[in-house]
Amino acid sequence: MIRKELGKIISQKEIAADIYELTIRAELVEDISAPGQFVHIRVSNGMDPLLRRPVSISSFNKKGKQMTLIYRKSGRGTSLIAEMEPGMEIDILGPLGNGFPLDEVSIGETALLVGGGIGIPPLYELSNQLAAKGVHVLHILGFPTESAVFYEQEFSKNGLTIVTTDDGTYGRKGFVTDIIKELGFDCLYTCGPAPMLKAIEQGYPDKKVFLSLEERMGCGIGACFACVCQSGNAASGASYKKVCSDGPVFRAGEVLI
Repeated sequence: MIRKELGKIISQKEIAADIYELTIRAELVEDISAPGQFVHIRVSNGMDPLLRRPVSISSFNKKGKQMTLIYRKSGRGTSLIAEMEPGMEIDILGPLGNGFPLDEVSIGETALLVGGGIGIPPLYELSNQLAAKGVHVLHILGFPTESAVFYEQEFSKNGLTIVTTDDGTYGRKGFVTDIIKELGFDCLYTCGPAPMLKAIEQGYPDKKVFLSLEERMGCGIGACFACVCQSGNAASGASYKKVCSDGPVFRAGEVLI
């Protein structure tokens, strides 16, 4: 069930350079069905900016009706969100999209979670739920530089966590794809920039791999076709899928990256 409501901001803080953690209390938390879903936030009371901003749900507590969102302040819309303070109301639409499937990995098996930059947040709730299920969880978190690193300790509570930075200022120097080949796994879940997702998809064709795509969106509910991507089986006649409503999580090969 998708709801539009005014949630209440419980807390907001900057946890890394231009990375914000926003906790909201809202009734729609009760309808979240899987980690990896997102909400659409209205950033102003006027018509400018017009479009809502999609923000992934990093974690949620249905009993407390609270969810935590993590986003990067990178433009006018997210800058306006960053100015919001505890106690204020925030216009949200959600939960939206299809999240990560938990039943693809069984108790005692190993799940590898690979995140790049702002693609890391939706993997946190996934890590929590897999660990609670009895799955062995491993994490590789990639950042551009030390000042961008966040949630290393939070992920570490659930399993081995390896951090990489492009410039080598923190953790291991290099890319997340350099580390994957060192680890064994039964299922891989990933979210991040398209080049990273493409490299992972091409590198592990015989493994179960699920990718969460980052895409610009208009409506967030599949009506405007602003976030379509070409289907992996376009030759069969199913040419496009909508990232907002068919995804954002897809099985590797389901869409062309």
